[in-house]
Order: sequence, then structure tokens, then C-alpha cells
Amino acid sequence: MSRPLVAVIACVLFAALLSAAPAPTEPSLNPIDLKEHINVKLKDSFHAGTTPGNDLAPLPTGKQTLAGVKFTIGDGVVQLGSARVKDKPEKVEGIKVGRFLTKLHVLHSCGCGYATEDSTVIGKYVVHYDDKTTEDIEIVYGKDVVDWWVAPDRKAPTRSKVGWEGENEAVKGSGTKIKLSLTTWENPHPKKKVVSLDYVATAATTDVAPFCVAITAEDK
Repeated sequence: MSRPLVAVIACVLFAALLSAAPAPTEPSLNPIDLKEHINVKLKDSFHAGTTPGNDLAPLPTGKQTLAGVKFTIGDGVVQLGSARVKDKPEKVEGIKVGRFLTKLHVLHSCGCGYATEDSTVIGKYVVHYDDKTTEDIEIVYGKDVVDWWVAPDRKAPTRSKVGWEGENEAVKGSGTKIKLSLTTWENPHPKKKVVSLDYVATAATTDVAPFCVAITAEDK
């Protein structure tokens, strides 16, 4: 058999092997239902008595892909209280998950005009596993989130990325944007089923009020 013929056969066999190889699987992304915990609508002004139009009405709702992650955006957010925001809860418990997961993608922010020092822990997500153990996901100001009114010279969170940005009526013409952070947490126990989440603010130590817009669970 001639060398050119051998080369042709080898190429054909290699191409056949490539076509037979399984395609890489896409991660399974599943939205966590926050509906029963929503306490501020997107079209509501954040904190009564503040600047009119200070809302998240421009945020697109329904199934959205933000910064490469698929979310389902509802008609409101889960707003926690703080030392200054006393009309909202310090803790929201029992956010149902009920699945195995490798990652959680969280679309969230904080503030409404109340900033604090970078590296301040302003809250946490408590992950409850089916074996009764828990893991805390701390929310650190300057690392995970910053105030949602973001000035042009404000440094971005160091371990999150911008999930969405836009303008509401309150910030138009000011040079400021409203922004939501996208934080991804890698589950250290992917073989343990996650039953639920709690969302907790450290209201006693900071004025900053965290809020959560959407959560997506990933399982590869």
C-alpha cells in the first residue's frame, strides 16, 4: 500500500473518530423560585420617601441571559432590612431549592444610598443540606456587591461581575448607573442535596440593606 493511500485512510479514520465523539454537555441551569419571598416590586420606589423613580423598572423580566448566565427575573426583589431600613426583615428563611448543585449564581445588590466600608460583611446566604449541615455564603461589600447607584469612578466588586446595568428615572443625567452584581459560588459539597437557603442581613452592624433579584442553580 502506498504512503499517500495510507495517509488518506488515516485521515478518514481520524475524521470518523471525531464525528463519533460525544458533544460536550451544557450545564443544567435551574432558576430558584423567589416568588413567595418578594417584598419590593421592580416598579416600586426603593424605600418610601426617597427620590421618585428610584426603582428597577428598567430591568427586563422573564427568562434572561445576563453575563452568560440564564436567570428568570420576576416582578420584584427580596429586600432585607438594616439598621436604617427598619420596615424590611433581617432574615428570609426557607427559600426552596431541593436539588443537587455544583454552583449558585446570584443576581443581587444593596444600598439604596446607604454605603459602607469595603470588606464589610453585610449579610449572607445560608445553604441547608439534607444531612442538616450548612454552609454560609458571606456577602462582602466591595467584593460581592457595592451600592446599586454606581458612580463612574467606583471600583467594581472584586469577586463578582456586573450582571446588569441601566438607568432609572432617578439617576438620568447624573452620570451614575444602577447596577446589579452577579456572584457565583462553588458548592464544596456537590454530592449533598441542597434543601433550602436563608437570606440574612447583618442589620445590627451596618446601614446597608442587601436585596436579591434572582438565583440560578447549576448542575453539570
